[in-house]
Amino acid sequence: MSIIQIVDEQLGRIASPNRFYNYNRANWRFLLVSYMGGEDYQRYQLLTRYQLETDMEYGQRLQQTPLHNHCKSVINVYNSFLFQEKPERDLGTLEGLPETLAFLNDADLDGRDLDAFMKEVSTWASVFGHCWVLLSKPDIGAITKADEQAVGVRPYANILSPLVMIDWRWERDATGRYELVYVKYVEEINGSVQTVKEWTTETITTHEVNYDTREELAETVVPNNLGMIPLVIVYNQKSLVRGFGVSAIQDIAKTQQFIYNQLSEVEQAIRLDNHPSLVKTNETMASAGAGSIVAMPENLDPGLKPYLLETSGAQIGGIYQSIDHATAAIDLMANTGSVRASGQKLLSGVAMATEFQLLNAKLAEMAGNLEDAETQMWEIFAMYQAREWTGEIKYQDSYGIQDKNAEYTKLQVAKASATSPDVLAMIDRKLIELLAEDLSIEAAGPSLDQEELDREVSNYNVDEVEPSAAGPATVDDMGNIKLDLPAGKSTLSMPNLNMKTSAKTTGNKL
Repeated sequence: MSIIQIVDEQLGRIASPNRFYNYNRANWRFLLVSYMGGEDYQRYQLLTRYQLETDMEYGQRLQQTPLHNHCKSVINVYNSFLFQEKPERDLGTLEGLPETLAFLNDADLDGRDLDAFMKEVSTWASVFGHCWVLLSKPDIGAITKADEQAVGVRPYANILSPLVMIDWRWERDATGRYELVYVKYVEEINGSVQTVKEWTTETITTHEVNYDTREELAETVVPNNLGMIPLVIVYNQKSLVRGFGVSAIQDIAKTQQFIYNQLSEVEQAIRLDNHPSLVKTNETMASAGAGSIVAMPENLDPGLKPYLLETSGAQIGGIYQSIDHATAAIDLMANTGSVRASGQKLLSGVAMATEFQLLNAKLAEMAGNLEDAETQMWEIFAMYQAREWTGEIKYQDSYGIQDKNAEYTKLQVAKASATSPDVLAMIDRKLIELLAEDLSIEAAGPSLDQEELDREVSNYNVDEVEPSAAGPATVDDMGNIKLDLPAGKSTLSMPNLNMKTSAKTTGNKL
């Protein structure tokens, strides 16, 4: 075997992905550009090409077609709920360590704290269905922990997308548990030079390869003192294949592509309607543009007189209706119809409640996967610190989503028609509970914190309210909901949209 053949075989071994990667790479690229949008989406050329359309015409159509990026919108909605409240972290034996505090404030050595880092992990797991998190610690040859602390060496995290993780392998251990025993990923691309890393349970090998000159520039092998591969796979939703997740935008991305093509058809229909085609003989001279002059030969046959091919713009309405149906289908797939609605949406209370329950279940599953992943990250972090992980990570497991404006409207209608004092008292109690959820009190004296607010609300006994003393909730001209309380109490007003309430207190009583 020649030297060139040996080099080619070595390079092929270094950069060769496994068959699962080859099978899914195109789909992962499609999901990535669907989320990124913009110029990346144009370069991917997802518009259907017309017959006899030239490259220049197709390129112009790509530049002129807008993209409604529903994929990014849906993922942003998910993240806004998932990270509305910060995770609760009981770090156990890692609590208070300098390395732990540094990791919480800068998880990836790039300035992002752990919450921001996990939010990005959630984003890419939602896009691809899964992503990888590598916890690494530089080996500087330090002998003691004090030597490492002196130079600031500590574990840090990196996100690896499925597009850079080109090979991996699991094996069952004696207990029947699957263990990751080999991975290979592209760590860095610098022009024609790529850095590829291979991890096993015993060694860490780094290759620097120049693919233009077909040579391996360097190879470094260091021992893996951890005895395991410090990789955590974060799922959006687990699939039947180990190491693969189900993307949150798999079906949404295809529907988004359909809308993208429909918007191109709208643009073309408008152009044809405003600028119809002129049919003429070669001898007829005509200029382009509005009010153009057409010069016909004197001996031109009347049957060959130039004429316009006009199209009817009526089909544009049908295209927009098709786009609306596709957008509604996206909201059904993502369970975000009421959350992403930009206009008045006619949904029954049961339909909205069902949609909120489905969204709540989906968010709870995503939060559970993030909780499992971060727990594994801290276990690996503890191994680097030669400690046993005894802590607990807790993400929010329920997302109480409701339409508060609809709740207030129902209570207003109920109070207007109720006559029983007991029923009126119950309605008043429910109104106060809804107001207290987002109440922001600006008291005459020192402002109340949430605990004081809860105490004040609990002290207010609505059972003692006489029906004649408490009027029904009303809505003023500015859209604010007002609840008139008995004499000696103050009027609570709540903006209809901002869900913020400002109240004046008298004698530390609501």
